[in-house]
Amino acid sequence: MNTAKLDWAHAWTGGVAEAPSAATAFIERLRNEIPVLPFLSLPFAEELTAQIEVYEPYLRSFRHMLLLGIGGSALGPRALQKAFAPAQDRPGCNGPWLWIADNVQPDWLSEMLAKLPPKETIVVVISKSGGTIETMAQYLLVLPWLQKSLPEEWRDHLFMITDSSKGFLRDEANKYALRSLPVPDNLGGRYSVLSAVGLVPAAFLGIDWKGLLNGAMSVGRPLAQAPETLPDHPAWHLAQWAWQMSKAGKSQVIYFCYIPSWSTFGPWFCQLWAESLGKDGRGTMPIPATGVTDQHSLLQMFLDGPADKTCLFVSAPADTSSLPMPQDLPPQWNYLNGHSFGDILEAETLATRATLAQKNVPVVHVSMPDDSPYSAGKMMMLMEAATIFTGWLLGINPIDQPAVETGKKLARARLGMPGSESDAQRLAAFTDTPSVFQPF
Repeated sequence: MNTAKLDWAHAWTGGVAEAPSAATAFIERLRNEIPVLPFLSLPFAEELTAQIEVYEPYLRSFRHMLLLGIGGSALGPRALQKAFAPAQDRPGCNGPWLWIADNVQPDWLSEMLAKLPPKETIVVVISKSGGTIETMAQYLLVLPWLQKSLPEEWRDHLFMITDSSKGFLRDEANKYALRSLPVPDNLGGRYSVLSAVGLVPAAFLGIDWKGLLNGAMSVGRPLAQAPETLPDHPAWHLAQWAWQMSKAGKSQVIYFCYIPSWSTFGPWFCQLWAESLGKDGRGTMPIPATGVTDQHSLLQMFLDGPADKTCLFVSAPADTSSLPMPQDLPPQWNYLNGHSFGDILEAETLATRATLAQKNVPVVHVSMPDDSPYSAGKMMMLMEAATIFTGWLLGINPIDQPAVETGKKLARARLGMPGSESDAQRLAAFTDTPSVFQPF
């Protein structure tokens, strides 16, 4: 059976390997922290499966889903849609369509509200805390749009994914008796794609969301159930590699995905890695890249720029069964006779991986058997677990994001939120500095 695997053959190219950190000291930590790492064991999976099975016919009765969310509430669902429900991005689609409002862009939201048919639209609002200003502002604008358009049935077109017991969105769900699902405790946005956050949009789109869950559980639950197996787990080995590469001065990690349908897993991974590990002057900068597209944009820097990069190279066998090259080819292209379009992807995948290694870029090959939801679930869980363990090895907390919170406080102060006086003073210290303009 073809399985997912890591190829370490070229992982140490150009790297100075320090003695790996022993796992023994972290086994007990893993055992103790399992309750606050719910994404690892997915203890909610069985109950969530039963809940989504109940909601699935209702979700799929709509043609449009307008998802209000940002950060992890948007990147995961977008990655799943692009990978497993790409029809909406192609000619002739008749639905379903997932529209993700992941920014504060007035003309975009205005156009959505002007053109989406309310009767055929479900609005899903995602915020664990119920206090994400961008998402709450969107909700406060969309709510009257629904109420005006559907005065008798607007409640049936709203779905909340938020904390189970507290916060503004939970209060709204209780006040109006809205359908909702919880975001489990201790589940931050960037680790939430395999919860209701990602699986509700997946169910709406007709994606094999159970396959995603099962793939993830096949990687995470063995660790949760037997922490003593940590030293042999591929996520631990990835974390050790990332830690050692950081110690060797490799400051950037490329997530180079040669599964074209998985291209949006790059931004998902980058949020996971950057927000978890960029703390206290530590961490490595993640860079998303898609093969073969970025052979023609970023690869020059990867190969001939500063020698500060490592690479997670993700691939799966290409589909070589369709689109055979025509028989009557121009003479200079005769070598393509007998090949398919997929053979070109296969050749470029191998060639780029070899070139990176030969240019002394340390490469771990994440070899997937296929591009199915089950395989994606395995890959996502591997990356989430590896991120946590890398944080432990670096000596930082991979769960919080204190620097991001600082920016949120200043934005709320700018908008006049009560109690933000000290943040307003800090913001004034910035705005009081005279600008120095240079026209161009």
